[in-house]
Amino acid sequence: MTRTAAARSLRSAPAALPDYAIARERMVAEQLRGRGIRDERVLAAMARIPRHRFVEEALASRAYGDSALPIGEGQSISQPYMVALMSVALGLRGGERVLEVGTGSGYQTAVLAELAEKVFSVERVRALAERAQHRLGEFGYYNTRIRVGDGSLGWAEEGPFDAILVTAGAPRIPEALAAQLAPGGRLVVPVGPEAGQVLRRIVHRVDGQTVEDLTGCTFVKLVGEGGWREM
Repeated sequence: MTRTAAARSLRSAPAALPDYAIARERMVAEQLRGRGIRDERVLAAMARIPRHRFVEEALASRAYGDSALPIGEGQSISQPYMVALMSVALGLRGGERVLEVGTGSGYQTAVLAELAEKVFSVERVRALAERAQHRLGEFGYYNTRIRVGDGSLGWAEEGPFDAILVTAGAPRIPEALAAQLAPGGRLVVPVGPEAGQVLRRIVHRVDGQTVEDLTGCTFVKLVGEGGWREM
């Protein structure tokens, strides 16, 4: 299904309650546009996707607030502004193959599915992967594939990728992910200690890689061979 078809599927799904629709509009206006997000494709995607459907029902009323929320299994759904900022940093135009590391609730996956041609996502927690796959299928995002595994090692057999997004903090830039970038490809990853990281963008160029620090951030740990080791 194309992204346009997926958008039609969202519009044909049961309508969000008016307060959710208003909250989503306010989120985009205040948290995204109000903080300098200017990519109209990212803004349109986040204005369309019902974020409250990607959290537990008990937390739905907080889905459009300016904060991350727990999704179980010790993981979280990122703050809306951080979702937008990371998506903008990838520079997607519609024809890319994207790797996401850390599927989580599937919300960021849905945003990427609106922006790129194909999204591959790796989640190490099976229960989260299965729930996310169900949600994405419910909304018609058939341009996504999810696998359970060590996301810090990427998905080499499907690479190289035009863009890679990591939704967990790594102690260093994962070498396996950087190696799976196509020429001109962008890797966006939080890097640093557990207490707080720096969001970095790595661009793979013919003459080497460039590294740019974007902002400070705090994510859950990227657990795996190329990240933090499980205790």
